[in-house]
Amino acid sequence: MEGLKVLFVLSLCFLAASATAKMCGRQAGGQTCANNLCCSQYGHCGTTPEYCSPSKNCQSNCKPAAGARAGGGSSGGSGGESANVEATYRFYNPERNGWNLNATSGYCSAQIAKKPLAWRSKYGWTAFCGPVGTLGKVYCGKCLKVTNIGAESQILTVRIVDKCVNGSGLDLDVGVFKKLDTDGRGNARDYMMVNYLFVDCGY
Repeated sequence: MEGLKVLFVLSLCFLAASATAKMCGRQAGGQTCANNLCCSQYGHCGTTPEYCSPSKNCQSNCKPAAGARAGGGSSGGSGGESANVEATYRFYNPERNGWNLNATSGYCSAQIAKKPLAWRSKYGWTAFCGPVGTLGKVYCGKCLKVTNIGAESQILTVRIVDKCVNGSGLDLDVGVFKKLDTDGRGNARDYMMVNYLFVDCGY
């Protein structure tokens, strides 16, 4: 009988541990971690880069990786990263206008509109306004890896072709927005929360 009691107690402990294994994020109904800990892509709380880095798809209380800076660089990935950024959408429709940047009258058009078609069409387009990254024409043509926090498997690389009008964050081309918005919440709210990381465009 005593053995059964011990087994019962152990079973309860196991169930409790299982129930609390996912303590944050979408795995826990959107809860955030206590004490400002980072919430990892898997729903666990912690303080290491595996939990906190946007490039590891951190869900909340994220922090840029050590050494990430808010500077520019050329076309490489030296602009840093940011988490929990609001992304809205804009109707660039590059496929319809032949990837013609002059048709958008965008902030970066004069600087990058004469780039080869293969360059202009390699990635979807976005407008950019931070919060991490050098503002101004220095960021024109740079690339971001964007992750939809609500559907972390959805990750796309986009190229910056404009500055956004929403004051902060990203204005994604509507085609990019729809590809990222697999959970439908972005369409319902007209925005989604994303993480972004400056990456090397490759070309």
